[in-house]
Amino acid sequence: MDNPLLSMTGLPPFSRIEPEHVEPAIDRLLADCRARIAELTGPDRLPTWESFVEPLEILDDRLSRAWSPVSHLNGVVNGEALRAAYNACLPKLTDYGTEVGQNEALFRAYQAVAAQEHLNPAQRKLLANALRDFHLSGVDLPADKKARYREISQELSQLTSRYSDNLLDATNAWSLLLPDDSRLAGLPESAMGLAAQTASERGETGFMLTLDLPSYIPVMTYAEDRALRRELYEAYGTRASDQGPHAGRWDNGAIIERILALRHELAQLLGFANFAERSLATKMARSAGEVIAFLEDLAARSVAQARAELSEVAAFARDHHGLEQLEPWDLAYYSERLRMHRYAIGQEELRPYFPLPGVLNGLFGVVERLFDLRIEEVTGVDTWHPDVRFFEIRDGQGVLRGQFYLDAFARQRKRGGAWMDVCTNRIHTPTYDQLPVAYLVCNFTPPVGDMPSLLTHGEVETLFHEFGHGLHHNLTKVDYPAVAGINGVPWDAVELPSQFLENWCWERASLDLFAAHWQTGAPLPEDLYERMIAAKNFQSGMQMVRQLEFALFDFRVHLEYDPARGGRVYEILDQVRDQVAVMKPPAFHRFAHGFSHIFSGGYAAGYYSYKWAEVLSADAFSLFEERGVFDTETGRSFREQILEQGGSADAMDLYVRFRGREPTVDALLRHSGIAA
Repeated sequence: MDNPLLSMTGLPPFSRIEPEHVEPAIDRLLADCRARIAELTGPDRLPTWESFVEPLEILDDRLSRAWSPVSHLNGVVNGEALRAAYNACLPKLTDYGTEVGQNEALFRAYQAVAAQEHLNPAQRKLLANALRDFHLSGVDLPADKKARYREISQELSQLTSRYSDNLLDATNAWSLLLPDDSRLAGLPESAMGLAAQTASERGETGFMLTLDLPSYIPVMTYAEDRALRRELYEAYGTRASDQGPHAGRWDNGAIIERILALRHELAQLLGFANFAERSLATKMARSAGEVIAFLEDLAARSVAQARAELSEVAAFARDHHGLEQLEPWDLAYYSERLRMHRYAIGQEELRPYFPLPGVLNGLFGVVERLFDLRIEEVTGVDTWHPDVRFFEIRDGQGVLRGQFYLDAFARQRKRGGAWMDVCTNRIHTPTYDQLPVAYLVCNFTPPVGDMPSLLTHGEVETLFHEFGHGLHHNLTKVDYPAVAGINGVPWDAVELPSQFLENWCWERASLDLFAAHWQTGAPLPEDLYERMIAAKNFQSGMQMVRQLEFALFDFRVHLEYDPARGGRVYEILDQVRDQVAVMKPPAFHRFAHGFSHIFSGGYAAGYYSYKWAEVLSADAFSLFEERGVFDTETGRSFREQILEQGGSADAMDLYVRFRGREPTVDALLRHSGIAA
């Protein structure tokens, strides 16, 4: 295997990946793939599962295993040379993907295998998905429309990458250097330390604020200086747009319009009325009407409570702090003060009890008890940054099930947010065996001096969430990559394991495994825990309608696209806000210009999936509430029916096998403190 992007161990050779080698290596792999496909679809071949599908799965995996570390590095150590190599390869990979999807000889061979007997359910599901995806790639189209599909796919891949690059560049470009701490009154010690450390790392003296979330959120939540909050709010809310401190420099406006136009055209080429309908072809939800009704039903149950919660904050700011007009850059600040006033608890009071090393050990302890696992760190593994750690997961019998990298801290040239992604997939055939490996990426505050990384409780939930995705990938027992782990799982079901695992961040029995003061080792005091639980659903109505705003905007902007009128992005967003938002941003705010989930991620016309899967996860957890949060039988059932099955069966069928019935919305409303 003479390709610098592949390793004999199955793990990416990060230290050997040089940007100048990426494009030639991908070119060689693509040539190999094309030659092998031509061989497998030759006129004298009789396609069977063993002679046709298995070799193709291995072929696809080889390409995926080469591209995965390049794509990953572009997100976590982004630089000019790597970005150029990544963007040079994108059109080639997109072209190859479209070419494969429109290959009629391949399509006929898959049809022939699907018609054969002696296939197991996972094989049948893989073949059904493959045949569906051939249709969604335009295999049925006439030659001129196939060519247009290919052009659109090429341009979309380049536009979504440019959108992401613009957002990263705009985020990195802004910083504010303060010579002393006079404007930072109210900030917690951890945030002050990070600001000083950031300035020092960049060769400056004083305190440096950035738009990375570990810097931005503490300012918005704690800074007494209202003008400072306003300055950061505008800089963050206008990133990559025509407004704000870098107006026009990395403007995503035209890119958004073009993406929406091309998605609409692509959907219509395939016979769908719009891209929202195209999106649902691979999801649990059966129609656009069902999605809109689902979101609007949740809105109807939540908006009145959300408005009441906003009124409470405004009244508190006026009566206790003399603020006559509550603005968006005041909301987090006065909400935190109201939380402290009402419950005598804030995120910073909890932070000392959640040092990352202890939280990690506790997280591992929770899943070990729930799912009969053992998780251990492995040292000496090649990584892309000194902070990155590597772990392996074994089951109760000692069998190695999967591995994962953990990249926990925010830094320059690293994309914001948190995510799990596939490094390698599980494959098991008579001649080929490969373990699943995952990337887990977060953007927590790094250690400062002798102080370890201290997490807010919300960040603890984030870590549990991403680890839930990782378990879904790592614990799969499906042997075929296309339906193993998270692959082949409908997008509106894929958040089930992640949101499900968040529930253990609130249970006393699980918190006792890891919530301990970083200096004294003292466990989380009972009175502090009781206040934390009392405050759990603080402003839950506002949190609900915020997510519904994002979901409705995303779905409607794809559902209602009209070529004659364009995307009407902010017109539709204003309409959605009239329906569900309780506080509207100012006119300069450019939310869509930074909504990377739908314009450069995989959530286009699918952001509703978070709420859809939250119904599943709350309903699933309710079974543990009935039987005990560490009930081993229920944990084994969730592992066997959900985590190990991947995309090998219908998502609702798997859920019913676990829960004994279809989900209801009741548990979500109860967990959110919203009246049914």
